[in-house]
Amino acid sequence: MSEESKAIALVTGGNRGIGLAIAQSLKADGHHVVVTYRSGSAPTGFSAVQMDVTSSESVDAAFAEIESQWGLPEIIVANAGITKDGLVMRMSDEDFESVINANLTGAFRVARRATKGLLKLKRGRLIFIGSVVGGVGAAGQVNYSASKSGLLGMARSFARELGSRGITANVIAPGFVETDMTAALDEKRRSEIAASVPLGRFCSADEIAKVVSFVASPASGYITGALIPVDGGLGMGH
Repeated sequence: MSEESKAIALVTGGNRGIGLAIAQSLKADGHHVVVTYRSGSAPTGFSAVQMDVTSSESVDAAFAEIESQWGLPEIIVANAGITKDGLVMRMSDEDFESVINANLTGAFRVARRATKGLLKLKRGRLIFIGSVVGGVGAAGQVNYSASKSGLLGMARSFARELGSRGITANVIAPGFVETDMTAALDEKRRSEIAASVPLGRFCSADEIAKVVSFVASPASGYITGALIPVDGGLGMGH
């Protein structure tokens, strides 16, 4: 990635929460940011396309639109994902498979399609948004934890397969982040969660976004196959 010409950056699920913070941070770095969204509306100030990561056809169509309008995306942030939490004894096949399909297979569909352009560019960044629970597990999140754990093996395989072409692949693993979802928790539960984190607080979406910006930058050119925790120490050693 050259310093002079800023890249096209693609952020899946970039219309709210952590994805939007990542999009804003990459835009502040001077990149041309394209966000994808499945439902709702596109955020103002960004190029945007609709994409359903559970459909290869939708992913292909979105990439074709991006490439024809703006060019080849060089920074790929696979952020789109879902949760369907529940105790394992009550977790249906559909609850398990739909989360794997969106979070893990969805990230694969996006990275696989992006690789076509990255191989032409002979450079690029694949950045997967994982989770601390991919390493430490979480009661009620067998499906989500499995999907996020799987990202690491996938990213490391991409790193080995594509490294000789100047393409890196890394996983960023957030801990508990201030989002609409965590804001809805009652104060007692929020305090319990914060107390379990060595730094004693939740993470801001902006703190995740700044690490993505670093991994997307020339400064991280020799980092690949890494799991980068941004979790306040919650998952240390994992």
